[in-house]
Amino acid sequence: MKTRFLMGKVYPKAYQAVVNLNDVVSNSSIDKSLQELIKIRASQINGCAYCIDLHTKDARKKGETEQRIYALSAWKESNFFTETEKSVLALTEAITLINKEQVPDDIYNEVEKHFNEEEIAQLIMSIITINAFNRIAISTRVLPRMD
Repeated sequence: MKTRFLMGKVYPKAYQAVVNLNDVVSNSSIDKSLQELIKIRASQINGCAYCIDLHTKDARKKGETEQRIYALSAWKESNFFTETEKSVLALTEAITLINKEQVPDDIYNEVEKHFNEEEIAQLIMSIITINAFNRIAISTRVLPRMD
């Protein structure tokens, strides 16, 4: 398999808009490590090898442990994540798989216990942004580099 093309070179204005959105959400009040967990989990669900590779490396640089990264795909069965993190991971899954059952009230209500409305907006935009990047990388077959 080879990369089909690089969106940033072929359609730079549109790609830059997604990059700009990412810059905004990256500078939100949401904890940087939590942002990386969102990115990894959505990328796992979407099967985006490039983004999984990128964001697991970024998470480690931001202090995330290997143990938690390895357990992320089984976060519901793990005791490595806080209730706050679990609420965000549930929201990440619901938004990433939005075609299944929208965002159920119980998931949203749990997030509301831990975050105010502005922070929830930031979380939602963070999840939407990584899903956009996943879809770009998957459809153009951007591949991770071997270290």
